[in-house]
Amino acid sequence: MKSTISRRGPWILLALFAAGWFCNLGYRHLVKPDEGRYAEIPREMVASGDWLTPRLNGYKYFEKPALQYWATAMLFSVFGQNEWAARLWPGLTGFLGVLLVFWAGERLFAPPAALCGAAVAAGSALYVVVGHILTLDMALTFFMSASVFAFAVAQGDAEESRRRRWMLVAWASAALAVMTKGLVGIVLPAGAVAAYVLLHRDWGLLPRLYLIRGGLLFLAIVAPWFILVSLANPEFFRFFFIHEHFERFLTREHDRYQPLWFFLPVLLGGMMPWTVGLFPALWRAWTPSAAAGFHPQRFLLLWCAVVFAFFSASNSKLVPYILPLFPALALLIGKYLCSAHRGVVLAQAGVALLLGIAAALGSTQATRFASEGLPPSLVEGYVPWLAAAGLSLAAAGIVSAGFTLARRLLPATISLAFGGFLFADVALTGHERLSPAFSAYHIVHQIRDQLKPDVPFYVVNTFDHTLLFYLSRTVTMVGNKDELAASIAWEPRDFLPDAAAFARAWQGDREALAMFNANDFDVFLKSHPVPMQIVARDARRVIVKKP
Repeated sequence: MKSTISRRGPWILLALFAAGWFCNLGYRHLVKPDEGRYAEIPREMVASGDWLTPRLNGYKYFEKPALQYWATAMLFSVFGQNEWAARLWPGLTGFLGVLLVFWAGERLFAPPAALCGAAVAAGSALYVVVGHILTLDMALTFFMSASVFAFAVAQGDAEESRRRRWMLVAWASAALAVMTKGLVGIVLPAGAVAAYVLLHRDWGLLPRLYLIRGGLLFLAIVAPWFILVSLANPEFFRFFFIHEHFERFLTREHDRYQPLWFFLPVLLGGMMPWTVGLFPALWRAWTPSAAAGFHPQRFLLLWCAVVFAFFSASNSKLVPYILPLFPALALLIGKYLCSAHRGVVLAQAGVALLLGIAAALGSTQATRFASEGLPPSLVEGYVPWLAAAGLSLAAAGIVSAGFTLARRLLPATISLAFGGFLFADVALTGHERLSPAFSAYHIVHQIRDQLKPDVPFYVVNTFDHTLLFYLSRTVTMVGNKDELAASIAWEPRDFLPDAAAFARAWQGDREALAMFNANDFDVFLKSHPVPMQIVARDARRVIVKKP
């Protein structure tokens, strides 16, 4: 594939991509549970001044390490507590992840592969979506990808000082991955390296890992927080290392069990619109090379296989878990497209056209997913966004096909990348039309003038993580412990075990507010006829005050 992009072209593309990537991070209100949780923990850090022990609703929260909480708390301190600042860390790491693919492509292969690989990453549906929502998965993906890419670059460099430098970058990146989401940050990169060494019987690679220097650097980054938080909180060690790692992986306690094949459709759908080039790219990466030395394509393929197999074997599965393999897979697909027959690129454009048309036409059926908690009126407001997303992908397919027929394969790939990006970004942006069902922002806005910091606020037999962020305060939980059962056992504080205890507390309060599930409210009043006045209501929730 010969480049037809001018010297200024990459900078123009980068500027357009940056503008599109960051412009609407704050457009949508936070939705439950992840976005509310990962915004509230940093908010409480800023409010309390305690940056050592993460807390959610005032309770200790040890499910994940503190790196992203610190980053978001610092962003809140600079930009204020808002949705844009809350999503900036995953947005920034996602954007830098695309640049990382470009960098690795130039180091490992050639400039066309670098640009095509970055385009594939920037246009992959799952990568775009996760880069614009507040979870830990994008930051984990960035740091793990930085680790495996730096390792691959180091092993391909014959000069010892440069190789040592890149290996230290790999160790440091793995440490930051651990500080983002736990031991997977080192276990999976180490697993990929071990798989490569065993497959190639390349025992000479082991001294080039710089285990002592790298291990010391890793511990220097990781150990301080783990030691300090363990000293301050005796409960931390068992909960974090045993419960959150081994029990999560080996048991179904977290109610996230999915069949073994769960991630196959996730991979196929998440790589859209690049699924045509996916399997040929994997086959080419596996095909042995006659050249001696380190084989980066084979290593990156093994990395993808290790991530996919590890999470497929786990009893805890969520869609974003396999995101760490996407940057490496994007680079492999990009390298393949650089030398693929134009028929492959044309087929890819044709599939994008058909998928876009199908999405646009299928959007009219979205109201079939309406429910009592998700009213048809909300879904109807989302339909035009889904249609626009589909039409964006279809239009990109047409443009890409036109470039392909003109034998301009690089512009064909880039145009399809913009189409894939627009498809995911428009569909996600339109999700704001559904936010009254998934975010507490709207119902809190109705009572904003009635909120007082010293007035108790109860949450009865329910819990909404976004409520805390939009109230800018903690609440008293009643009945439902949500994910805080262990934390409440450590520090019961003001938790109320049942509705009867809440009714007694309500009677004793001079002023108070409470939130119920809409379906539970009337049932509660029949059992406990205490004085309450409804001050806000939507399809899912009711907020009352003491008259």
